[in-house]
Amino acid sequence: MIADIEKILDLLPHRYPFLLVDRVLSFSNDEPATLTALKNVTINEPFFQGHFPGHPVMPGVLIIEAMAQAAGCLAYLADAAAREQKQLFYLVKVDKARFNKIVVPGDQLFFNVTQKRLMRNMGVYETTASVGEDTVASAELLCAAKAPEEASA
Repeated sequence: MIADIEKILDLLPHRYPFLLVDRVLSFSNDEPATLTALKNVTINEPFFQGHFPGHPVMPGVLIIEAMAQAAGCLAYLADAAAREQKQLFYLVKVDKARFNKIVVPGDQLFFNVTQKRLMRNMGVYETTASVGEDTVASAELLCAAKAPEEASA
């Protein structure tokens, strides 16, 4: 394991109930940089109360958000300067989003992230989410880095 929840809290600004990554299982800074992360999906998730009562399903937008958070972990782990500057990574664009299967309580959701390219303060990430051998979602994400002072301006 590369990062437990305490390390993830150092990497990401997200907190409950919006922190959607529990562990970083692997990371490689070789070209291209890659990362695998994990989310344990439990019935205690606040979104299950209303999505859907009697048939709990994890919302697709939250799966995309979780993949973006995994991409943020990769960005921080791959870039020491971003960590030093305490940059925030914002999701700017979602392309090629696809949902193949539903995610329910009890599932372990694995995120695989590959850094496709970097340009200025932006990165493009190819992401997939899977449960067991099944890919449940995939998307290409564009994230932009900003220092906290820039973000509030």
